[in-house]
Order: sequence, then structure tokens, then C-alpha cells
Amino acid sequence: MNNLNLKEINLIYEQETPSEILQFALEKIDLSKIALASSLSIEDQVLTDLLLKVNPKMRIFFIDTGRHFQETYDLMEETMRKYDFHYEVYGPDGKDVEALVSEMGPNCFYKSVELRKKCCEIRKVRPLNRVLGTLDAWICGLRREQSDSRSSIDVFQWDESHSLYKINPIANWSEEDLWTYIKKENVPHSELYERGFRSIGCKPCTRAVNQGEDVRSGRWWWESPEKKECGLHWDLLPEEIQ
Repeated sequence: MNNLNLKEINLIYEQETPSEILQFALEKIDLSKIALASSLSIEDQVLTDLLLKVNPKMRIFFIDTGRHFQETYDLMEETMRKYDFHYEVYGPDGKDVEALVSEMGPNCFYKSVELRKKCCEIRKVRPLNRVLGTLDAWICGLRREQSDSRSSIDVFQWDESHSLYKINPIANWSEEDLWTYIKKENVPHSELYERGFRSIGCKPCTRAVNQGEDVRSGRWWWESPEKKECGLHWDLLPEEIQ
């Protein structure tokens, strides 16, 4: 893929199906050097189903922050049973977590945006950076509909902050598209969605959303909307608020 022009690739694959996008990516990138980052969201569950149908040996990894909902762990078990595979699991450095909690408290993320970013950095970003260091490309469940900061993403992108390709096969899918696929293919999903959650992260930082709110309004709901990225996709935010 190094020799291909991303602009040309996006023109070709913008209207292609996620399966065709994934097939192209797997033809261009060594299987050991590409992986799906899964949070067990409906987006990532759909991509898990699609990917394992394209190639059952795909790498799929999960960042275990230590603060997830029990429902997320239950879904992880259910998904592994259904598809007969295992996630690669990465977690934070124990000493970093101990230092953060000892100094700032277990719920420091409510105190300021800076402390919330610090918690995300320790629990999510650093483990992510470890796995991305082994890859040439990562597959994500980002969708343009999710938030303003994601509204202009391309299917194929160069992730400058991590120096590798980022592939968004369902960038132009709606939430309705996801649920249609989930019901048709019987894809496992978290029961939290039935309780009004639409974007699920760590338990203390996620709430159900109200009618009319956008998909990610339940994440870090005490912060202003334009700052709502955990750092995994920091390249999506304007430089002045990073």
C-alpha cells in the first residue's frame, strides 16, 4: 500500500462495501501487520463478524483499562465462543495506575479535562501505542455520523500520530445500517444498548443518552463536546484543543 495514492484509493473505495475494503487491505498488508482495535461496540462487533468471514486468522485486540462494564467482559466471552477465536488483550502498566490513583484518587477524571486525559493516556493510549508499534495498519470502527470531530474521516487514512495506516471500513454507515446487519447476521452485542447507551467506554465515563442527543454525548458528558476524544484518535481533534 506504500506505493498507492490514498486519495485515489479513497475515490475507488468510498462506495465499496466494508468486505471489499477489508479484502483490499488484506491483499496489500501482511496479515501479521494489520489488526482490528475492538472495544466491543456495535461498530467493532460488526467489523469482527466481517473480518473473520474474510480471514478467520485476523488479529483483533482489546484494550482492558480495568474500568469497563461487566457487560463488556461478558460480551467478550460470548464473542470468543461464537467465532472460536481469542482477543489479544493489552492493559496499562500497573505502576502507572498505582501512581495515578494514589496521587489523584480513583475518580480523578471528573476533576479536570487534564486529569481525564491523563487517565485515558495511562489506561488506553499507552497500551494502544504498544500494539500499534507492531503494526503497519489498524482497522477502526469510526463513523462520520458519530460526532463532529469524525464527520470528515476517510476510509483509508495515514495516521500521522502513530505512523501507520488507519482503515475505517464503515465510515459512511449509519447506526441504522449497523443494527440491520447485526439482526440479519445475528451478531452479538452489549445489552447496554437496550438501556439507552449508544457509545460504550469505561463505566465511570459513560452514561445512557437522551432522545435527540448525538451518539457520543454519553461519553465524558461533563466536558464540552469538541474535546471528547480519549487520545486513541487524537488526530481527529483541532490542534488548538489537543
